Amino acid sequence: MSKVIETLNLLSPSPGTRHELKLHRYGKAGARPKAYIQAALHADEYPGLLVAQHLISQLDELDRREEIEGEIVVVPVANPIGLGQRINDQHLGRYELAGGGNFNRNWPDLTEAVVARVAGHLTQDVAQNAAKIREALEQEVALLEVRKELDDLRKTLLQNSIGADIVLDLHSDAQALPHLYASVHHLELAAELGCDLGARAVLIETEAGGSPFDECNAGVWWKLNERLGHKAPIPLACFSSTIELRGEQDVDDDLASQDASAIVRFLQRRGLIKGDPKALPSALCTPTPLEGTDIVYAPAAGIVVYRKQLGDWVEAGEVIAELIDPMADSAQGARIPMISRTSGLFFAHMSSRLLAPGAAFAKIAGETPLQHREAGNLLEA
Repeated sequence: MSKVIETLNLLSPSPGTRHELKLHRYGKAGARPKAYIQAALHADEYPGLLVAQHLISQLDELDRREEIEGEIVVVPVANPIGLGQRINDQHLGRYELAGGGNFNRNWPDLTEAVVARVAGHLTQDVAQNAAKIREALEQEVALLEVRKELDDLRKTLLQNSIGADIVLDLHSDAQALPHLYASVHHLELAAELGCDLGARAVLIETEAGGSPFDECNAGVWWKLNERLGHKAPIPLACFSSTIELRGEQDVDDDLASQDASAIVRFLQRRGLIKGDPKALPSALCTPTPLEGTDIVYAPAAGIVVYRKQLGDWVEAGEVIAELIDPMADSAQGARIPMISRTSGLFFAHMSSRLLAPGAAFAKIAGETPLQHREAGNLLEA
């Protein structure tokens, strides 16, 4: 067996306390291809925690049978900081309470630093260029400053992911159908992953905005290609995807085992694991542009009542929900219809039925880019 379990301590946030990361490593270090998979960077999105456990169990058996071909790193708890954040017994794992903001935003863009390292040193050998760029990425991550615990968490995760060929970041929405996000540069791989996972929406972006973890890993490659690709061949050597494993309450062994098996099949197709992944399942959706996804916002405070269900196809102009003002003077004036601005699949909505003004409470995946959806600012807070 090749498996190694590594425990890494993070910078202590206060005397007498410390968080740790645990990494399950399979295959030979440095082998290609390399896959990196982490769960619950948004620490209150629990399905990925169970999927990671099923994935580790399946990989343990594959490792016992010596069927791991590449290198696979699984981080079953990617955010121990957020996992421990509670106020009045309410778990709050999306934002760092010490002021660091959203755990999946503002990851560093290493492009300019890597350009400075590799410009003038690339050749016409694409494999050599990939190796030089990965070395430069690892050097830049090593130089990231650590001033507080959140910095240490981000640096440690990146040190293990930045050189990977495949990066899968396991999340979940509030209440949702399975869906995923990926770059337009990896349309075919994203569609294939969506088939294996049974995704109901595959959302493709040019630039999502907000600097999420997946784009930090993969984005540098197409940005380098845009900057230096006219001088030397630069591969799009990292496919990264944020996978939304249904809703936050969909923590179920059967679903988790199914999702873990889908990830194993995807890795088999990519040459990381021996064995026959069987025929690719039929697609349950066609990839659509993220700027075609309408995010519906609450115009005022109130109670939301849905008129459409997840999985419904809605037409532009259709009412998907009504917002009810319980303080209204009359029942007739209490309801505000809320309308989809696109035709598409209603695939996600908030769990809470009490909405604040401006709450992004529903998502509809449409096929046509929307004028009000600006590239580079496509993710909600």
